[in-house]
Amino acid sequence: MLEHSFHKTQVDHSVFVKRYDEGDFLILLLYVDDMLVFGQDTMKIASLKKSLGKLFAMKDLEPPKQILGMCIVRDITKKVLWLSQEKYVTRILERFNMSEAKPVGSAN
Repeated sequence: MLEHSFHKTQVDHSVFVKRYDEGDFLILLLYVDDMLVFGQDTMKIASLKKSLGKLFAMKDLEPPKQILGMCIVRDITKKVLWLSQEKYVTRILERFNMSEAKPVGSAN
């Protein structure tokens, strides 16, 4: 990814970001043999996929609904992307017998 001018993020080394002069960006997530690419410009995404397809055997699947346990919901008309880990949080609460716990609001 570094050869394609992507920079590894400090927070998560499987997340790469490429910024363009005009303010656009691409974000690429890698996990074992799964890859998720998103950004503002579909032409740039297509170009990256084509370039990577020359180096690796790849399948271009339909837009993802889930990755690494996170639910992905997109509203293309509003240009909004939601990520949710609700199922994961529910499992953790159940594991520690806290599924009946009451939520606490933030102090902000």
